[in-house]
Amino acid sequence: MVEKKIIDAVQKILEESKKQNRKFKQNIDMVINLKNVDLNDAKNRIDEEIILPHGRGKKAKIALFATGELAMKAKKHVDLLIKPEDIEELSKDKKHLKKIVNEHDFFIAEAPLMPTIGKTLGVVLGPRGKMPKPVPPTIDIANIVKNLRNTVKIRSKSNKTFHTIAGKEDMEKEHIAENIDTIIKRLESRLERGRMNIESVYIKTTMGPSERIL
Repeated sequence: MVEKKIIDAVQKILEESKKQNRKFKQNIDMVINLKNVDLNDAKNRIDEEIILPHGRGKKAKIALFATGELAMKAKKHVDLLIKPEDIEELSKDKKHLKKIVNEHDFFIAEAPLMPTIGKTLGVVLGPRGKMPKPVPPTIDIANIVKNLRNTVKIRSKSNKTFHTIAGKEDMEKEHIAENIDTIIKRLESRLERGRMNIESVYIKTTMGPSERIL
């Protein structure tokens, strides 16, 4: 059961968004602040992928590093297919690589390609939290992509304040609230003292004012 104050906060930011009359559909952003957590210790850092029960509002964009049969099967499912011969070219053109990284939410890679990717592209992918998820060449790629389309990442690194999205403003308020609740519960499960380690959580539309929900 989603707490009423979350639904009320969602209602408030959506009403505020209608007044703004923006010409694009804004994200529902979450700003999370932790407390009493030593993020210098890597084991305390948050790095979670969460499948939202009602999706992101706009499906995540997926890129795949693959060869042979996996590449053939995946072509109709992913937004970008990167073949081994493309990896070296991307390593020499960092500007193009950064553009690809910024335009795609998740990267997947055929497992045997991971050492090459790490060595040549890791310097760009790693710091942005976009290192590929390794998969075996025989995997059912359609199912993995389907889940990732509705997935968001929460990642703290060494910063106690971090952001994620919980949907789009044109979604039902109850669905947005359930997405938010799902993110908070996953975060609590990863923290040593659960909700006691959360200083605050705010939600807002991309261009709108924030509402505190925790």
